Amino acid sequence: MNSAWPFALARIAAVLGVALFCGWIFGGVEWWVAGVAGAYLAFHLLILYRLDRWLGNRALLDPPNIGGKWGDVVAQIVRLDRRKNYHKQRFIRVFRELRRAAAAMPDGVVMLTPAQEIQWFNRAARRLLELKPRLDVGLRIDNLIRVPEFVEYLKAGNFDAPVAVRVPMGGGATLSLHVVPYGEGGRLLIVRDITRQSQVEAMRKDFVANASHELRTPLTVIMGYLETLSDDTALDPSWQAPLAEMRRQAERMNLILSDLLELSRLEAAGMRAGEDAVDVVGMLSLLRKEALAMVPRPHDIVLSVDSQARLRGAAAEIESAFSNLIQNAVRYTPESGRVDIRWWTDTAGAHLSVSDTGIGIAAEHLPRITERFYRVDPGRSRATGGSGLGLAIVKHALQRHGAELEVESEEGRGSVFTCHFPPDRVIVESRRAAG
Repeated sequence: MNSAWPFALARIAAVLGVALFCGWIFGGVEWWVAGVAGAYLAFHLLILYRLDRWLGNRALLDPPNIGGKWGDVVAQIVRLDRRKNYHKQRFIRVFRELRRAAAAMPDGVVMLTPAQEIQWFNRAARRLLELKPRLDVGLRIDNLIRVPEFVEYLKAGNFDAPVAVRVPMGGGATLSLHVVPYGEGGRLLIVRDITRQSQVEAMRKDFVANASHELRTPLTVIMGYLETLSDDTALDPSWQAPLAEMRRQAERMNLILSDLLELSRLEAAGMRAGEDAVDVVGMLSLLRKEALAMVPRPHDIVLSVDSQARLRGAAAEIESAFSNLIQNAVRYTPESGRVDIRWWTDTAGAHLSVSDTGIGIAAEHLPRITERFYRVDPGRSRATGGSGLGLAIVKHALQRHGAELEVESEEGRGSVFTCHFPPDRVIVESRRAAG
């Protein structure tokens, strides 16, 4: 027990003792006790009044000078009040520094509530989105940025990557909008002007598409003459080997041009593919037959169909993605190896896996294998005739269908490439009879 409490109790006992003694000497004990108790109570009520008055006006009044246990209470309140003010001021300083830092950022920053309402924004956001501090605070962000891609981005709730949109503000600028969740339902909208980058990217795409298209005609002419020369019986036999090599390189160049044109078409096609019903089972059967016709090829190419489900999408793009995966597996698997193709569905959507027992891919290469022209082993890739664009085409085709590519591989033991399609792309049907 605090040492002040025994003293306070002893003082109360002393006051009662004095009242009883005076009552015994002068008579009327009860009146003496009542009077002394009333005076003692009035004294404490006065202290409470002073304490209450001070608590209500702490910013203006000094703490009351009170002794005893009441003095300890006042001292405790003063300490707690000072501690609270210290932390409050420290929080205010940190918050002001954060706001100054956010205001100085070259990228726009918009603080949103869980209901997507604007709480605060910095100068860059005000400039990029043409926001007005007095009018737009409290409004929903999707009521101000009504671009369909951004509205769909907010509804989907998948904020792993930003979305690029063309907005009417700023003369039709292209902005990168990235929502970053924080705290309990709060969100930060990071806004970046990527107009220049998008223009450069558009120029690159146009150049690649136009150059690839223009090169097709002269290449076709060259391939035609090479074929004619190869069939000419009067040609010196010493020219047969060089002509065969020229034809092989011309065919390889034609494959590269075809893949470049396909990749350019996918990049220019927009964010979302069509909604046609695609017969995946029939498509995979044809792709397996094409793989069996490749020379050289693995001894076993097995197709396992666990579902008759179809997909909503663009048949040509899905076929291009599946064909690239299957042909890659065949190219990089020895004749003694095996390629397994499996199609199935579950609650997470539809899935295609292509696994092989080929040469595999080292772990350090996996993050980059879907980049254009990235080669794990340039010499080996040239020997197999690949263009270096197959997996880039797969990635873009899957992205347009809301799908993802998962890669598992171990060098020397093979690879597994799995395409995961979301449930809204799956058309579930009853199992059809074979034949």
